[in-house]
Amino acid sequence: MTQADAQTVGGYLQQLQDDRRETISVVRDAILENLPVGYEETFQHGMISYIIPLSTYPKTYNGSPLVFAALASQKSYMTVYLMNIYGSESEKEWFVERFKATGKKLDMGRSCVRFKNLDDLPIDLIGEAVSRTPVSAFIQLYESSRRKP
Repeated sequence: MTQADAQTVGGYLQQLQDDRRETISVVRDAILENLPVGYEETFQHGMISYIIPLSTYPKTYNGSPLVFAALASQKSYMTVYLMNIYGSESEKEWFVERFKATGKKLDMGRSCVRFKNLDDLPIDLIGEAVSRTPVSAFIQLYESSRRKP
């Protein structure tokens, strides 16, 4: 069975190599400790995902729960996805400034922060970034992104 075959968070973690499992688990713990009320952890799209359940917000463009954050082990690196950073220029600026202040090298895509080990990632900052966006604020961010100009 490959990681892509995993159906649960536990199954996904179990299939990772020991060093990756330990690293992903530390980041996962930081997310869970700081996750605002209303988000749920699940496994979807081959990643550990933190979503707003459809029972809370069913009006998504594709009928799937809104993904707030995600965590994955890729072939060459690991990734934490922070959709609140992606969706808000001010949050992105805050995050980039705070990340750089740690002295660590930021390897960031549009919504993802890539890292090879825990030394590459300021865990406290990841937790803080997650804690900054309650469900209501993320829904508002999502809805404003869907409005036509």
